Amino acid sequence: MLDIEAGMIKCLKCISPIDGTVLAERPVASGQEAVEAITKARAAQKSWAARPLNERTELVMAGVARIGEMNSEIVLELAEMMGRPVRYGGEFGGFKERASYMAQIAHEALRPILIEASSQFERRIHRVPHGVVLVIAPWNYPYMTAINTVAPALIAGNTVVIKHATQTLLVGERMVKAFAEAGVPEGVFQNLFLDHETTGELIGSKSFDFVNFTGSVEGGRAIERAAAGTFTPLGLELGGKDPGYVREDADIDAAVATLIDGAMFNSGQCCCGIERIYVHRSRYEEFLGKAVELVSTYKLGNPKEEATTLGPMAHPRFAKVVREQIIEAVEQGAKPMIDPALFPQDDGGAYLMPQVLTNVTHEMRVMKEESFGPVVGIMPVEDDAEAIRLMNDSAYGLTASVWTSDAEVAARVGAELETGTVFMNRADYLDPALCWTGCKETGRGGALSVIGFHNLTRPQSFHFKKA
Repeated sequence: MLDIEAGMIKCLKCISPIDGTVLAERPVASGQEAVEAITKARAAQKSWAARPLNERTELVMAGVARIGEMNSEIVLELAEMMGRPVRYGGEFGGFKERASYMAQIAHEALRPILIEASSQFERRIHRVPHGVVLVIAPWNYPYMTAINTVAPALIAGNTVVIKHATQTLLVGERMVKAFAEAGVPEGVFQNLFLDHETTGELIGSKSFDFVNFTGSVEGGRAIERAAAGTFTPLGLELGGKDPGYVREDADIDAAVATLIDGAMFNSGQCCCGIERIYVHRSRYEEFLGKAVELVSTYKLGNPKEEATTLGPMAHPRFAKVVREQIIEAVEQGAKPMIDPALFPQDDGGAYLMPQVLTNVTHEMRVMKEESFGPVVGIMPVEDDAEAIRLMNDSAYGLTASVWTSDAEVAARVGAELETGTVFMNRADYLDPALCWTGCKETGRGGALSVIGFHNLTRPQSFHFKKA
């Protein structure tokens, strides 16, 4: 997707998964252009941070509102850029919810911690913005993932440079335009079109005071290598292979509806999408039958058509990975449960039919490696102990979903899971009041909540002796 050179000028091309046409292209910023933009951001940061917190917050929320005014255009643009059906209405609901919550808690989260205020001493801890923050945003939820960092970073007094994924080339540009129209000063929030090489060089030269990256594990490793020795703090949300566990006391209808939606929504291209499901053997056949019935009702097609419930994957090469996993699993004994005749639109390219696999094992890549597509493996388990062992048998740890009528059991199971978030009777949702974090190869750091503000600032202590 980082594509062609026009003369000596590199261009980024967004190729629509709908029909393979070039939707947009932008010239890559040169190293000098990038340095000039970062210099402008650094020059703007002190005056931005000096503004009252309420004023910064109001300007950020005005930018969010401006994005809302553009939503009808954005919904169609998202369908064209990465294939999400227009019937789902874009991302503004979650975008606004996350920014609004961070605005709501900003005063308390950033309030100085007063240790002592006596006639002899004043001791306190302040939260100080890092300075210039780089946000490297992904294509799968391009607005919501970006706002997780953009809103609290700006509210806390940082300036932000956003580098968006090529597949969603227009998102960073549109966000910056909206915030500028809302009154955010020049230099405070900027969009840069960068290639990987220049990005790495900028990080390695300590151009940024904090870097947030959402993307692949290999991308995260590249960021860490670039930052090595610079002591630049990083926030990394990387891969996932999120599991669901359905206990014998679960509400099966609710579990099927939520877990299958979590596996298939956005063509399975969700950071916290459900990629493997474990069901107590006594409920396995019931769950499986209803899951297959539900998936069989999906309509794969052009995402600009209202009837479409499953659009193309964002790029044919992403679909290729999922197809290969499915084919390999079937060759190893997995059983595909969805009839291909129901999905004649599967073209061997970006349009990929959904699939449910049974008779799967953890020897298969489809149950171990990230799929990030519309496929889920379902296994029966004998008890909680087996479910916990299998759920933890993963290189990743973002979320896990436990389905039961007993909250105490869910808490006990959850305490044994190696994951960032434990859900009970829900899945695939980001609560802005809770820290969005992961473990193992899912990355490090934490977004949103009070902790999100703490990660986007540094502590500064004041120890004054008055007498």
